[in-house]
Formats: sequence, structure tokens, C-alpha cells
Amino acid sequence: MNAMSRATVLFTVLFCAMLAFAAPLQQGNATLSELDKRITHVGRGTWYHPSDGEGNCGYWDSDSALVWIAITNTANGKLAYGKTRDSCVSCDTSSLDMSPALFQKISTLATGEITISWNFQPAGWSP
Repeated sequence: MNAMSRATVLFTVLFCAMLAFAAPLQQGNATLSELDKRITHVGRGTWYHPSDGEGNCGYWDSDSALVWIAITNTANGKLAYGKTRDSCVSCDTSSLDMSPALFQKISTLATGEITISWNFQPAGWSP
């Protein structure tokens, strides 16, 4: 066997070995519902009037819209579920600006701002 043939065989063997190591690992047995609640966010909860106009994401909602995530008022433990429909320009990534109907499920509108914890619900989930 000449040097070129040996080099070709060696290259082929090494290439096949690299492919075997690069193959994806087999998925675990965790179900989707076990993976959905990965992070509990803690932030500021406020409310706004969605009926004042089109939201940042192009949706038109009413003040009675339950604009689904699980939201808990950390001061009183009240829990409510809401549907995420928009973004809040003045909010940080852990804070939520809610419709009046949703905010009233966990506090009074007069409170204006509360500390909340929240997490996403599994895909296809509804209360």
C-alpha cells in the first residue's frame, strides 16, 4: 500500500470516528410539561389600559382582556392567570404590565404597582 492510500485510509477512519462522537445524544425521558416551568421570574407588576390603542406587538385588546402565564402577588399570595399578548417598553424583562381585569385578580387598581412572581405555562394549557 503506497503512502497516499495509507493516508486516505487513515483520514477515512479518523473522519468516521469524529462523526460518531459528533452524533447527538439520545433525548431523556422528561416530558414537555416537566420542562415548561423552568424559571420563576420576580419583578414589578403594573397595569395599563390596552383599549387606549394598538400595543407594541400590533394587538388590539380591551381592558377586560386577560392579556396565559401564572402570576402571583408576592405580598398576599393571590394567583391569577393571564395571556401574554404584548411587550412593555418601560418594563424590565421580569416585570409585567397587565390589563386592569388581570391586575384586579391579584390586587386593587389603586395599588398601582406590586411585586410579582410569574412563570410560563405549558404549551396548549388553559385554565
